[in-house]
This record gives sequence, C-alpha cells and structure tokens, in this order.
Amino acid sequence: MEFGIIPPVRTGATADPDWMTAFARHVEAAGFESLVLVEHAVVISDYTSTYPYAPSGRMPLPDDCRIPDPLDLMAFLAAVTDRITLATGVLVVPNHQPVVLAKRIATVDVLSKGRVRMCLGVGWMDEELRATGADPRTRGARMDETIEAMRELWADSGPDGAVFDGRFVSFDHAHSFPKPVRPGGVPLHIGGHSEAAARRAGRLGDGFQPLGLSADDLALRIAQMREAAEQAGRDPDVIELSVSGYLPTVTEKEVAAAEVAGIDRMLLSTSMSQDLEGLAGEIDTFAARFGPLVVGRGG
Repeated sequence: MEFGIIPPVRTGATADPDWMTAFARHVEAAGFESLVLVEHAVVISDYTSTYPYAPSGRMPLPDDCRIPDPLDLMAFLAAVTDRITLATGVLVVPNHQPVVLAKRIATVDVLSKGRVRMCLGVGWMDEELRATGADPRTRGARMDETIEAMRELWADSGPDGAVFDGRFVSFDHAHSFPKPVRPGGVPLHIGGHSEAAARRAGRLGDGFQPLGLSADDLALRIAQMREAAEQAGRDPDVIELSVSGYLPTVTEKEVAAAEVAGIDRMLLSTSMSQDLEGLAGEIDTFAARFGPLVVGRGG
C-alpha cells in the first residue's frame, strides 16, 4: 500500500514558499508516494451549508486561513521536488470552467513530468459555488461533464480536433496542447462520502477517495462503486481506492485492515503544527515503522 501526506493546511503554512519547499522535500526524501493539497477558492464567513465531515457541521479551517490555489501550488512544488506525486484532495470542480481547467491540469502534469493526480469533488459549501458562478443544484451534472470534456481535450483527436456537446460546455474542432504525459490523461479520482460519489467513481473515475466514513459505510460505498463500474462495462478492480488517516496515531492494525479491504493508498494528515522539525520527526517515525515506503509514480 502507498502512503500520501496532507500538510497542516489549518496553520496557513501551505502559503509559505520556504516552509512548503522544506516540507515537500522532506516528505519526498522519506519515500512517501504523494503530497495532497486542498482547495477553497473562497470561504464565505456566514455560510449556512453543512460541512459533512464534522458533528458540528462547521469545517475546522478558520475563515481567514491562507489556502493557495492547489494547481498553482502544485506547479511551484514540481520545481522543488523530483519524484513525488502531486495530488489534490479535493479540487472543487464546479468552481472551474472545464476547458480552462483541462489546460491548467495538463500544463502542470507536463511540467512535472507526469506527476499529477487529481481528486475531484462537487463541493459542500453552496455559498462558495455561487461566488464562483456555479449553481449548487447542478454541481453533479457539471462535474460529470467536466470529466468527460477534459478527457476529450486530452485525447489524441487528430487534425479535426476534439468535439463535445454538453449542457454546460461545448466545443468543436478544439485543439488543446500540451497533452498530459500519460496516454490516458491525468488520473482523475472521485472524492466524497455519498452514494452519488461512489457511483460516479465507478462510472467515470480512475480512483475513489471516500471521505469520513465508518468501516461499514466504507464497505457499502465500495460495493456501490463496484456495482456502478460493472454496469458501465468497466473493470472495478482497476479503480484505485484511497482512504484517510492520521499520521501520528495510525496503527499497524489499521494499515493491515486497509490492505485486507483492498485499499491502495492511505492519505495521512499531520498534526496541526508549523514546527518543521517536529513534523519531520512524525514523518520519519512513520517511515521507520512502515517503510520502505513507495516513491511517487504519478499514478
């Protein structure tokens, strides 16, 4: 099983170039497979939407948390690392125009030599979606179209270019270069906790990243993902599974149980500290317990 790292976003450290450079290089040197970045284009302080991953219904990030754009941060980190996969967890797809998003993702993938993985979600904060011009009621349909449109733009469409005719985006004779490094395009994983997310992963995803679920609910969502894949004529065994964990406390038993469940990757949050020396100790202790770790492959 592979292991990724989520930096301590709540501290605002991901917007500090020197801090992130040192952190990313240490994570890479320790052998972790990926570095996972989050997105909030904007936070609306008086939001009434329910954050689904905390009993309070409120997200743990302060309203004024410094959260850099994940794709721009990935491009920055590509220049200061060599091997580690640069991933999102998650990118809020309805925040983005599909054609522009396809170009941005492909550009970072090429400049990083194929080290990008995207985990995509529909978003939970309705106020954020409205601020970016999206209707929360159409978030799922927008996400499906965005995935399909990006793959059309990334494919080799020949001299006539790519064609897509959708409800939210349409183009004809479209040429978008550079193409991603891998012939199938950048891997697109689906993040979320709902049945809709599980079934979207089965229909359209290269991976599924279920969030905030109990063991029983996780098993149910995986079964729903597999069922949707089979209904779409896809092999569910090729859809990667990623789950979350907490770096300082994850146990051998938890890792073994995840492996038995067929999990491919565990994405680990660090303690919420800007103390690089302390975080390096957490990272090195984990690597010593579970190493040798798998080096990033861009998968």
